Amino acid sequence: MMSEIADRDAERHRAKMAKRKQVQDAEVAAKTIEKGLLIVNTGPGKGKTTAAFGLALRMLGHGRRVGVVQFIKGGWQTGERDAFAAFGDRVAWHTMGEGFTWETQDLARDVAAAGRAWEKAKELMADPSISLLVLDELNIALRYDYLPLADVVAALKARRGDLHVVVTGRNAKPELVEAADLVTEMGATKHHFSAGVKAQQGIEFWAHDRARPHGPGHRLRRR
Repeated sequence: MMSEIADRDAERHRAKMAKRKQVQDAEVAAKTIEKGLLIVNTGPGKGKTTAAFGLALRMLGHGRRVGVVQFIKGGWQTGERDAFAAFGDRVAWHTMGEGFTWETQDLARDVAAAGRAWEKAKELMADPSISLLVLDELNIALRYDYLPLADVVAALKARRGDLHVVVTGRNAKPELVEAADLVTEMGATKHHFSAGVKAQQGIEFWAHDRARPHGPGHRLRRR
């Protein structure tokens, strides 16, 4: 019980935390570089886009403007898109994909859609009012060679100095990982989809009119 903590234990804990605070404060003080970050959320686990939208919400909370370009996900209506719509023109949202590749089954169409999405992404990168840009599922477009990898990486590295960019999607290319400032690998420790539980409204990417399962087994692939 907390009330039974001995005085010597409390003092030992206080001293330990004081030392830890000194170390933490010194480490933070040593970091002096300020720059826009290239962030990559990848891996087989759930939460890559969700984490990116969390950063977007945080940026909006600081009164800044954000952009979103969705490379693969199609034009169905989603809960997160409706939620961000409440911020009006502080969010520039562009869903440029035409759906999962197993649904389109058309390579030329997928390549063309990715090209249009990348042009929109470059347009937003050049917009000085955008503080954070989410490039949702860009990793998938790069994985399937829908876009020239070298050109994409070069453009991301050449972005203006104060722009934060978040790239999502599994199987991030090594060249993109090398160029990034922050890379998070989402692990698939356990997922309800594997146990036969269907996509849940508000948890997965769901349209209002029909469900679009987005579980760990839904890998994008050409057909």
